Amino acid sequence: MLISAVKGRWNAVCNAVSRIPIKYLYALFLLMAVAISFHSWYSSQDMERWTRYNNFLIFKDAWSHLVHNQDLYVLYEDEYYDLYKYSPSFAMWMGAFAWMPDVPALICWNLMNVIVFLVAIRKLPIPKERQSVLLLFLAIEMMIALTSSQINVFIAGFFILAWHCMENKKVWLATLLLVITVYIKIFGVVAMSLFLLYPERWKAALYTVFWTVVIAVMPLLVISADQLTFLYKSWAHLLANDYSASYGVSVMGWWHTWFNMDIPKQGFILTAAAIFMLPFIKILYSGSTLQLRLNMLASVLIWVVIFNYKGESPTYIIALTGVAIWYFTQPPTRINTTLAVLTLVFTSFSSTDLITPYWIARTYVEPYAVKAVFCAIVWVKIVLEPFFLSQEPLSAARKEEFSRAI
Repeated sequence: MLISAVKGRWNAVCNAVSRIPIKYLYALFLLMAVAISFHSWYSSQDMERWTRYNNFLIFKDAWSHLVHNQDLYVLYEDEYYDLYKYSPSFAMWMGAFAWMPDVPALICWNLMNVIVFLVAIRKLPIPKERQSVLLLFLAIEMMIALTSSQINVFIAGFFILAWHCMENKKVWLATLLLVITVYIKIFGVVAMSLFLLYPERWKAALYTVFWTVVIAVMPLLVISADQLTFLYKSWAHLLANDYSASYGVSVMGWWHTWFNMDIPKQGFILTAAAIFMLPFIKILYSGSTLQLRLNMLASVLIWVVIFNYKGESPTYIIALTGVAIWYFTQPPTRINTTLAVLTLVFTSFSSTDLITPYWIARTYVEPYAVKAVFCAIVWVKIVLEPFFLSQEPLSAARKEEFSRAI
C-alpha cells in the first residue's frame, strides 16, 4: 500500500515536471551556477584565513606554481588548505581561469561545469520530457557539487560525451575526452572499459596511447623537461602515499561503519573491479543493445564513486547521474521506480540542509556513508540484469509506451 502511494505521488510529480519546457531547467542550472559562485565568494568575506571555494583556489593557484617552477604537490598554507592532487597538465589548463579575479573566475568555472553537463545530457537518447525530470532529479546533487567548487560535474559530462562519441564512431574524440578525465582524476581510467562495447576497441586503444602521450608532455609549453619530470615524480610519490585509514563515503565506508568490517582496500577494489567486468564479458560474447550500453555507462558512473575510498559527498553527482541514466533511459517498472526514489531520498535529500537538519547530516549521513547505500544496490542490479533479463530490443509498441511514460 505504501509503495503504491509513493509510486502514485512520484508519477504525479514526474508528470507535472515533464510539462516544464526543458529550456527553463537549463536556465535554472545556469542560474544555480552563478548564484552559488557568488554566495561562496560573499560568505567567505568574514572568514579569517581560507575560503568556502578552497577547492577552486587549489586548482587556480596551481597554474602560478607551475609556471614559477614550484612543486605542485606540497602544501601552500598561505593560499589554501589541503593538497593539489592532479596532473601537471591540469595545472596548465587552469591558466584559462588564473588570470581572472576570484569572483568572475569562480563563476566561469561553475558555468563551464554546468554547460558541459547539460550538453552531455542533451546527447542521451531520452525523450525531452524525461530529460526535464532527469535534470530535476539531479538538481540537489548538482547544488552540492557546485557548492564544493570541484570538477565532478565536468567529469560526469565528459563520461557521457565520450559514450555518445563512441556510439557515433568518433573514436578519436571519445578517447581524448576520457584521457582528459584521467589527467584530472585517475578514476577516469575505469570509463575506458566502455571501449570494449564497440568493434572499434583496438582503434580506441591506439588513440588512447596517442592522447596520453600528447597530454602528458603538454606542460612543456610553459616549463622545462627536467621540471616536468620532477613534477611527475612528485605526483607519483603523493599518490603512492595518499592511502589514509579513511574509507570515505563509499561501500567500504558503509560496511566498515555499519558492520565494523576491517576491509583490505586493495582486495576489495580488485573484487569490485572483477564484478564490474562481468557484464562486459557477457556482452562481448552475446552482443549488446543500446539499453545495455547505456546501463554500462551508468555502471561506470556509479562504480567510480561508490568504490572510491577517497570518495566525498560532492562526488555523488557522478554516481547519481549514473542512477538517473539507468532509470530514465528505459520504461519504468515498480522495482526500478522504488529504487530510484529511495536513492534520491538517501543520496540527495539526506545530505542537504534544505531537508535534513545539519546535525543529522554531519552525525549520521556522512560518517555512516548513507549516500553509498542505494547507489550500491542500484549498481548491483545493473550488473545482474544482463544475466537475467532478455537481451532483445524493445518492440515498437513498447518504445512508443516508453516515449510517453514518466
